[in-house]
Amino acid sequence: MKHGSDGSGQLRPRVEEVRIQGLGVIDEAVLELSPGFNVVTGETGAGKTMVVTGLGLLFGGRADPSRIRPGADKATIEGTLVIEGGGRVAQQVEDVGGEVEGGELIISRTVSAEGRSRAWLGGRTVPVGTLTYLADDLVAVHGQMDQQRLLQPARQRASLDRYAGNDLVKPLRAYTQTYKRHKQVAALLDELTTRARERSQEADLLRFGLREVEKVDPKAGEDQDLLVEEERLSHADALRSAATTAHTALLGDPMEATGGADDVISLLGEARSAVEAVRDFDTQLADMADRLAEAGYLIADVATDLAAYAESIESDPARLAAVQERRSVLTGLIRKYGEDSASVLAWAQEAAGRLTELEGDDERIGELTRELEELTERLTEQAAELTRVRVAAAERFGRAVTEELTALAMPHARVTVELSEAAEFGPDGVDEVELRMAAHPAAPPLPLNKGASGGELSRVMLAIEVVFAGADPVPTFVFDEVDAGVGGKAAVEIGRRLARLARTAQVIVVTHLPQVAAFADQHLVVEKAGDGSVVRSGVVTLNHEGRVKELSRMLAGLEDSELGRAHAEELLGLAANDR
Repeated sequence: MKHGSDGSGQLRPRVEEVRIQGLGVIDEAVLELSPGFNVVTGETGAGKTMVVTGLGLLFGGRADPSRIRPGADKATIEGTLVIEGGGRVAQQVEDVGGEVEGGELIISRTVSAEGRSRAWLGGRTVPVGTLTYLADDLVAVHGQMDQQRLLQPARQRASLDRYAGNDLVKPLRAYTQTYKRHKQVAALLDELTTRARERSQEADLLRFGLREVEKVDPKAGEDQDLLVEEERLSHADALRSAATTAHTALLGDPMEATGGADDVISLLGEARSAVEAVRDFDTQLADMADRLAEAGYLIADVATDLAAYAESIESDPARLAAVQERRSVLTGLIRKYGEDSASVLAWAQEAAGRLTELEGDDERIGELTRELEELTERLTEQAAELTRVRVAAAERFGRAVTEELTALAMPHARVTVELSEAAEFGPDGVDEVELRMAAHPAAPPLPLNKGASGGELSRVMLAIEVVFAGADPVPTFVFDEVDAGVGGKAAVEIGRRLARLARTAQVIVVTHLPQVAAFADQHLVVEKAGDGSVVRSGVVTLNHEGRVKELSRMLAGLEDSELGRAHAEELLGLAANDR
């Protein structure tokens, strides 16, 4: 597999460059990192561990102002990461307003001497917690002072599940589907039962309203019709008098035997007769004669209608009272349930449907209770299957890690995976997973952070990561003190395993052992300045000759020792052949 890809041919995220300023003894340093196995060495006090500290800060680690370089007002760490455009990490960056340009992501972190901390992601200021969240998909830092990623229970369970592989995929998918439905049914049932009183009160209010509407029995538009009728009945005398007066003016008093000479019809007749007598002498006057005739016909029609209207209008106090009472009842309904009689009817229709739903609660509760019992039974069976698969995977995993520890100079240590049952169903089953270690046969298995010392813990983590390699897809691993307290053959085995891990991930290791450093794809050395107290741009990438010289120093303490150089060449050859 090529460094930088994840086995599927896709680009694997990695740290390309890190710049550190004002951190610990480091004044300024630049680390150019390879996609594979990177090793950082240097004399005691040169600032090797500050490299790990800087990486930890870059990915949201706790800021300690005591780590700021004396005389500096702040420490600054800037990292350039190569990531896949459009991938998960790029999407997370875009979600917070950051930018990924040309497949490169810039992350920056500053810590002031007063303890203030600021973070930037893709050019955008973000809370430090955002870096921590992002780090879950990018890096695992294993150092004595850092919180170990695999010490988190949720991560241990997820890693074990990936280690279990295809054996767990199908049962976990079935369990997840059942769990989602179980959760939905339980929530609905809880709502129906805990809100029974509220729903009962709602149903009572709806029944009351529907009874009111049914009793009144409104019709669409009835309120407007009654308003018109009330206006007419309330002004019956005035309306009849006006119609009669208008009729008399147009046609004369119908009670007289002959019409008066001053009504409109008579006057129009006189005007028409005068014009008709001479219409043949002028076409313009003839047109006027026709219009007078039409006006006469129109006035006669209006007069007839006025007479009929006046006759139809009667004062009816009883009907008026009935109309007013009906309007009052309708207004009361409209005030409660709508804007007019039509909207009251619409409310009644909707309320009837809601009441049917509420009145079906008892039956619905019974159905949901039965379904929940069935789902619980099924969920119990599926969770038991998950547990069975995990127990088998845990046994395989424990044996594999224990074998790794034997080769890493911890022959008496034993790692196990303890599964305990949670109090209730969770989205991934009922299993709580915890990695434990017994330092020797007589010791009880304890959680990793309690069962191993700082140096041992790094080795345990290396063993775990090697076994999990490929199953726990973190693209970058950082190890500090992974080789504490070991040497000789065990150190060579540590180097081999780090190189093996680097086949599927980027690995960055701070070490003082030449046997480990020899396996690196890229060797960086932190150099002290002339006065022995500061490092200024002191991280150097070594070529082959530089590596021989540095390994010789690490082996014999003398850079130009012939024996040391020969041994260094031997180590490099061994590592090269081992790949």
